[in-house]
Amino acid sequence: MILSLLAVGVLVGGGLLSMWRGLAPSVGTGPGETSRDGSGQGEMRRDGTRPGEQVRSFAGVTGVPSGVFNYGGSTTWAPVRGLVDPLMQVVWPDFQLRYVQHPTEPPGSGTGIGMLLDDQLTFVQSCRSLTAAEYAQAREKGFMLREIPVAIDSIAVAVNPELDVPGLTVVQLRDIYRGKIRNWQEVGGPDLPIKAYSRRSEDSGTIQFFIEQVLNGEEFGASVELLPSTTLALRAVAAERGAIYFASAPQLVPQCQVKTLPLGLDSSRLVPPYLGSLVPPQDCPQRRNLLNTAAFARGDYPLTRRLFVVVKQNGQIDETAGLAYGRLLLTAQGQAALAKAGFIAIAPPR
Repeated sequence: MILSLLAVGVLVGGGLLSMWRGLAPSVGTGPGETSRDGSGQGEMRRDGTRPGEQVRSFAGVTGVPSGVFNYGGSTTWAPVRGLVDPLMQVVWPDFQLRYVQHPTEPPGSGTGIGMLLDDQLTFVQSCRSLTAAEYAQAREKGFMLREIPVAIDSIAVAVNPELDVPGLTVVQLRDIYRGKIRNWQEVGGPDLPIKAYSRRSEDSGTIQFFIEQVLNGEEFGASVELLPSTTLALRAVAAERGAIYFASAPQLVPQCQVKTLPLGLDSSRLVPPYLGSLVPPQDCPQRRNLLNTAAFARGDYPLTRRLFVVVKQNGQIDETAGLAYGRLLLTAQGQAALAKAGFIAIAPPR
């Protein structure tokens, strides 16, 4: 009798378990979760890819937390904040991103990383790599930093639209900002003094990249005037015929009040950062210059650099949010959106 009762109990228990499994929600009902595809080959994401493959869409990303997250950093990332991040919010409305600037310091990669080290930001958008000093500061505070490359950007050089000069080699650009070339006549232009503008290196990753890659680690010449923002620099270049300034290509190429110059490693291979013929100022903004993304992607254009998401590895929600943001940008959808914003995809769909 006892054995019979046990057998009945096993059968009833098994039946109830089967019923519960049939009624329980399946894995993969939410964005980013995975489900079995029935092929016996393991888990499959909701968008049809398996772990290890590039995720196709924002909805396929796992581990996106809910909450309000402060982020900040490079002004180069302004097109991303305007065009790409809002697309994420449509899919993940509870992953609320809040751009925060320092109350007194100009925005930039260096400023943003400093705020991250001071626990004022969740993650940072940077246009340069982390320095040894920044890694050391993080260790002193009890956590690590991680940089995730997500795209490639290009540096363009802007001058006044009335300046007649064919372009510059990287060496000529270096000598202008070192103060060795002082007149446009020395580089095939008119007899006109050069007025060079830049932002401060401690604020901007773009400036640090320029100093390291163009100036070979040397400082600006004494005649270079430092301004706090690209907006002010563009106004200065538009107002002064002999002025010159450099910044991220997506920030400069579409502008109406300035024009960008072809650059090259030598004068016989000058590559424009814009596509086709230069659009004259009188035709702008009805027509705008478009980015020469094909030349950027091929490496024909001489000044390119990578963009990074800088994540605080502290085992807390800051790390979770930063890693999720990086994964979102590296999806096929994220890379396509970055391309529309003027950058080069670092992980093209495969």
